[in-house]
Amino acid sequence: MAKNKEHHDRGHHAAIATGKGDPQCFKGKAGGPPKFKVGDQVRIKDLPDVFYTRTQVYTRGAVGKVAVVTHESPAPEDEAWDHTDHSEWFYIVRFRQKDLWPEYPDAFAKDTLQTEFSERWLEPA
Repeated sequence: MAKNKEHHDRGHHAAIATGKGDPQCFKGKAGGPPKFKVGDQVRIKDLPDVFYTRTQVYTRGAVGKVAVVTHESPAPEDEAWDHTDHSEWFYIVRFRQKDLWPEYPDAFAKDTLQTEFSERWLEPA
């Protein structure tokens, strides 16, 4: 658990990533193998966001496919509060745009959108 700090440690990434890189400095810190693999269908959870998230509202509840298992890192929601002691797997998920926006033109039915999520936002679909 992160310790209470009087200020945000702006140099923590530099201190742990020097000579390794970021996100490579978090490799092996997610506590196990990824929950999902490439090709798995996942649904984006509709979790509350009190302060900060990189999970777009238009993806919540949508179903997509894991395109890439990318890396391990603290989730943005935790990192915003300087809680960097727990890492999660990150995934790039591909959606059909028509599934995100039903009014999307049928003429472009093959269009897709990809975006990245930490594991906490995903559930099997």
